[in-house]
Amino acid sequence: MPKDKKKTLLLATRNEGKVREIKALLADLPLEIRCLKDYPEAPQVLETGKTFFENAFQKAREIAQALGELTLADDSGLEVDALGGRPGVYSARFAGPKATDEENYLKLLEELKDVPPERRTARFRCVIVVYHPSGHWLKTEGTWEGLIATAPRGKHGFGYDPVFLIPELGQTAAEIPPEVKNQMSHRAKALAQLKEKLPAFLEAL
Repeated sequence: MPKDKKKTLLLATRNEGKVREIKALLADLPLEIRCLKDYPEAPQVLETGKTFFENAFQKAREIAQALGELTLADDSGLEVDALGGRPGVYSARFAGPKATDEENYLKLLEELKDVPPERRTARFRCVIVVYHPSGHWLKTEGTWEGLIATAPRGKHGFGYDPVFLIPELGQTAAEIPPEVKNQMSHRAKALAQLKEKLPAFLEAL
């Protein structure tokens, strides 16, 4: 393959919020970034892992092997200390298999309604796996510490962003502009590590 031809990096997600964030954070890499919407034939991967890593690895491997593309899969979610780390890997379906973002965070607020501010500590965790069809892979991880607000605020972001309070800013993740979130978030930290590791990884393929 010519050296100046961009490699394709397939994002193993149909979540438009994730795609926007990852594309923005990897924009300066010489990669053509695509997502599962570009591949109607892509298989549906059931997330049966008990950890973020297991789910990310499973998605990346199955999609890479099925489509023959270098694939990035991310599994991320919210860990709330007062709930013993829940919703964790079930963050996207906390309120049910087809729950909306709003249904999920409203269920969370209901479960925490009697929990005082000092015990509402939580973090977003993100694990990223990049898997090549040859079987080579790499992993990065990032966390973002915060608190759970008592009511949703803000219009940016997705998922639990409206109820994830950033103590040092006094704002939720949905109140800050995307460019600020992309400097602070769990996904930003995992992708920053990935950007450091990826050139050598690609060179070795």
